[in-house]
Amino acid sequence: MKSLPLLSVLLLASALLPAAMAAQPNIILLMGDDHGWEETGYNGHPNLKTPILDEMAATGLRFENFYAAHPSCSPTRASFMTGRHPNRMGTFTPGCSIRPEETTIAQILGKAGYHCGHFGKWHLGPVKAASPTNPGAMGFHEWVSHDNFFELNPSLSRNGEPPEVIRGESSEILIEEAIRFIDRTRQSGQPFFTVVWFGSPHEPYSGLPADLALYDELPAKYQEKKVKLTSNETGGPTTRPQGEVLRERYAEITAMDRSIGTLRKHLASEGLRENTLLFYCGDNGTSADGSLVTPHRGVKGQVYDGGTLVPGLIEWPARIPKPRSTAVRASTSDLLPTLCALTGQSLPDRPLDGIDLTPLLDDRMTARSKPLFFWDFKSANLRGAEPYLDPELQKGTTPLVKLMGGIATRNFTNFKHPGITDADYLGPRAIIDGRFKLVIHEQKKGAPKKELFDLEADPAEKTNLLSQQPDTAGSLEETLHQWQESVLHSLTGADYPR
Repeated sequence: MKSLPLLSVLLLASALLPAAMAAQPNIILLMGDDHGWEETGYNGHPNLKTPILDEMAATGLRFENFYAAHPSCSPTRASFMTGRHPNRMGTFTPGCSIRPEETTIAQILGKAGYHCGHFGKWHLGPVKAASPTNPGAMGFHEWVSHDNFFELNPSLSRNGEPPEVIRGESSEILIEEAIRFIDRTRQSGQPFFTVVWFGSPHEPYSGLPADLALYDELPAKYQEKKVKLTSNETGGPTTRPQGEVLRERYAEITAMDRSIGTLRKHLASEGLRENTLLFYCGDNGTSADGSLVTPHRGVKGQVYDGGTLVPGLIEWPARIPKPRSTAVRASTSDLLPTLCALTGQSLPDRPLDGIDLTPLLDDRMTARSKPLFFWDFKSANLRGAEPYLDPELQKGTTPLVKLMGGIATRNFTNFKHPGITDADYLGPRAIIDGRFKLVIHEQKKGAPKKELFDLEADPAEKTNLLSQQPDTAGSLEETLHQWQESVLHSLTGADYPR
């Protein structure tokens, strides 16, 4: 058989490239802000109306035990992007930036031919053009984003430009931007990777009149308890009856839910639904002001399950043709290794904390292969440490309602950590391995408080089994400490190429 000339081969390969790229799944990752596990209709909430998420739960893959990697927002977002625990890169608390040397899903998928867009809350560094940790620097080709959270009529930066106010309901605005991005990308023949991180339902709350009206009975129903949150009028702290707060919070969740419905309809009408992986989760458990009913212990900011369990849903008809649910525990750290496997890309050459969930997508996984770890690092230990990045580059530009230090924008921090001390191992921490969970908290006096729970028999974490199963607790504590050693090694910067 006569071989083709080299030029003919190259031309043929070029002609086939768009088709090959199109065979890759489109990927859309959605995340709510402070949206806890119980705040959906499908998980039995007595008041909330989430018909779209309920439909996704009824038609796709529903995670019964999906975890944010951390009980607060910036750290979870770092895990979402990198497949690594946020403490590995100094993203300890809200307002800590990612480090520029980290490898993100967007960078990996961009090299695989995807066009990558980010819309909404970033919170991993400033979104301005000069920032070395803005969405563009971390792999996104386009972004319409905010340094932090936002309400109605958000102020957003388009591709690093000075922020502009966009009038309207914020979830609807983000989905409209995402749809335009998807349509533009389709014209180029590339698959799209679209990340939408909503500003809802983070406080302070606000909603459209029609959405608020759905919950008009709540102020009278829950008027006794008072909760602390931010005033939309002053930007400072205030105390209000919980019923009024819930009415506004649930209006935000309903608007977010409806916007996801708009996106799903567009995918269907454009023939994109079949081979698009559509994912939704929250970034941490429900905040204390919004916590009403939950079968789990704790709230946002705590390493009990109430602080880390969130809704988790995947729709992908081509790969998941029949609805089902799974009790296998999964995490935001699993997204990067899973998407690498789905798109045939190599994993970053550094320690990862997530696992590949593709066997779970195909209903071939019945148990998690490695433990889940949670750790709220005591970042107060780093006061006075040398900044990892020039503080000027860490200054935010996009305003929000909630004031901090009297200003409406947010600055970010990250610190160098060249050495490891015994104090670095402290802070609330937990490990889940199989059915057992060990939680450790330091106390003001005396030895740390240790609690062992059987999550299958006791999902509310009420019964401490430490005295009954000391060997199990001891083994878990040793595994947790070994993992902390690995994390602290990463924190020194040892994972980055020299």
